[in-house]
Amino acid sequence: MNHPAPRVLRTVTGDLAADSVAGPALAHEHLVLDLDHRGDGAAVLDPVRHTAAVAAELTALREEFGLCLVVELTCRGMGRDVRTLARIARDAQIAVVAATGWYYEPFHTPEIGHSSIEELTGTLVREIDGGIGATGIRPGVLGEIGSHGDTPTAPETKVLRAGARAALATGLSVATHAQLGRGGIAQLELLTGEGLPAHRISIGHQDLLDDPAVHKELAASGAYVAFDTVGKDSYQSDDTRLRLLLALVEAGHADRVLLSCDISRHGYLRDEGGQGYGHLFRSFLPKARAAGVDDDLIDLMTRRNPLRFLTGARVEEF
Repeated sequence: MNHPAPRVLRTVTGDLAADSVAGPALAHEHLVLDLDHRGDGAAVLDPVRHTAAVAAELTALREEFGLCLVVELTCRGMGRDVRTLARIARDAQIAVVAATGWYYEPFHTPEIGHSSIEELTGTLVREIDGGIGATGIRPGVLGEIGSHGDTPTAPETKVLRAGARAALATGLSVATHAQLGRGGIAQLELLTGEGLPAHRISIGHQDLLDDPAVHKELAASGAYVAFDTVGKDSYQSDDTRLRLLLALVEAGHADRVLLSCDISRHGYLRDEGGQGYGHLFRSFLPKARAAGVDDDLIDLMTRRNPLRFLTGARVEEF
């Protein structure tokens, strides 16, 4: 089956030329989600109760900041609902990229335990080629494929390797979940060990890891370094995030940075008093500008980098 040519984004409402994206992207978000293993209903973005609020937030961001694109990394076992993603995309008039893969081990679906790497790879490729379930909607990225701790567990290793092989077979890129920012180098070694080029890999949640040396090592390898939990002050302050980001920029690695907020609970929505999807634009980026980050660098980190990551393009191509 033919796959999208380079510089084409596969979105939930159809293919989109990457060079038509004139405004910023959110590189790691959730618009529909169910991670409610505790039964308290907190880690949920329900397709019935919360869709209108999500669409309204994205519409406001399009109108105020020119938001064009959301990379939605809810994958298998996380309450993925691509029909609702398509409805949100149409209502908000924003491109949305859906994902496939498996999250970290506590959220693995049953087939992980009894399937081989080859079988898991086949599952992912079938979704990428044929669409998710009966929807016909095809994922445009692999993610957020996860691990926790400094070294992935055996099931997490299996899933990461399957993700890399599916990426190689289909031309998509891989975004990871590194729990609390840990284990990113081990993830990168596993993925590149399967032959996947580093520039088609984004290592997640690095703004939760206060270790500039690790960030620089990941960026120097050619991988993307995701500062994607902006505004989640209960995990890390934005002041610390900004210090870590400035260190990476000053080291010459702005072309490896991805930025987002990772909204993953309905309590984070603005209409429930949370920081919302726009915290990056309303709060964090103004602080970055005040610290000397110019508009070209902001465009690089919020638009050109996500487009290059998704399409597998080289630095000079955007």
